[in-house]
Amino acid sequence: MVKRTPLHDAHITLGARMVDFAGWDMPVQYSGPIPEHLAVRYTAGLFDVSHMGEIEVRGIGAQRLVQQVTTNDASRLEDNQVQYSIMTNEHGGVIDDLLVYRLNFEHFLLVVNAAGSELDFEWVKSHAGDDVEVRNVGAGLALLALQGPRSERILQDLSDRMLDHIPYYWSQRVDVDGVSCLVSRTGYTGEDGFEVMCKAADALHLWNRLLVTGSDRDLIPCGLAARNTLRLEAGYRLCGNDMDQTTTPLEAGLGWVVKLGKGNFVGRTALQKQKEEGLKRKLVGFEMLDKAPARDGYPVAIGGVEVGKVTSGSPAPYLKKNVGFVYLPIEHTAVGTELSIVVRGREVPARVVAIPFYKRPH
Repeated sequence: MVKRTPLHDAHITLGARMVDFAGWDMPVQYSGPIPEHLAVRYTAGLFDVSHMGEIEVRGIGAQRLVQQVTTNDASRLEDNQVQYSIMTNEHGGVIDDLLVYRLNFEHFLLVVNAAGSELDFEWVKSHAGDDVEVRNVGAGLALLALQGPRSERILQDLSDRMLDHIPYYWSQRVDVDGVSCLVSRTGYTGEDGFEVMCKAADALHLWNRLLVTGSDRDLIPCGLAARNTLRLEAGYRLCGNDMDQTTTPLEAGLGWVVKLGKGNFVGRTALQKQKEEGLKRKLVGFEMLDKAPARDGYPVAIGGVEVGKVTSGSPAPYLKKNVGFVYLPIEHTAVGTELSIVVRGREVPARVVAIPFYKRPH
């Protein structure tokens, strides 16, 4: 049975086109992927991301458990700080990427991807000791993502808390229009913005109030299609596409969240070995030198020989280019390397470029 977020009826009312995504009936677009994408880059967009999973870790052993099942160093976190991290298996393969919220030393919250949320919960729980409680709390929560350069001004109109005091990748308990929320300065679009977590019962009120309050600042609702092109343009990997249990964080270009010196964690031995021996392949970004867009799964060739497949590929609406990711043999990963994307049997020229494709102006 397909799951529905607390905002499902609101999406239908707004005329969203709905699709099955990771077992959830989700809005893929409202006004269209390109106008929604550009709204986030220039003004603001509001996403329902309540399909994401939330795992609560409580107890004396909370930090120890988070350290054991994630690659980043959670011991560096202060109360209310947020950290991007990865869960790996014993072979160093990516189980999922996630956000780690430290609420206090004995209370962490893990926000994981929708597709693997139940498996993630079982994985974390299987490593827990008697000194920690692990709960799957996603069903009782909703998560809204308010993204874009006008996000702070829109959210500030509904709160007495000074939001400019919340730095990037920090969170605070904030009342938003009278609703108690966990507000973090995080997101998946490459823009400034916030993710607002609340009880499921409060989601519709917040969704409607944000849209009304932001209407004079050109805030619009946005769907999964724009979310995907925004994250790709900003160089964010998508778990299941750009990394999975057959690829490591080092190969995915995410070595900066692998802290081998923090002590033992699941997958550390394999990742240490891979680092010492050197990578044989790496995820790179490319841009098309033709109007044809690359799509997920298209073959990639160098010198007429297939060397990989596009893991994520699409037009980048803000940049007005066609871009994508591919794993290439390490000797072909230098910026400027020429390659071909096979589009319906035709080799279309492309070249390796630096990631991210887009960086927001500061």
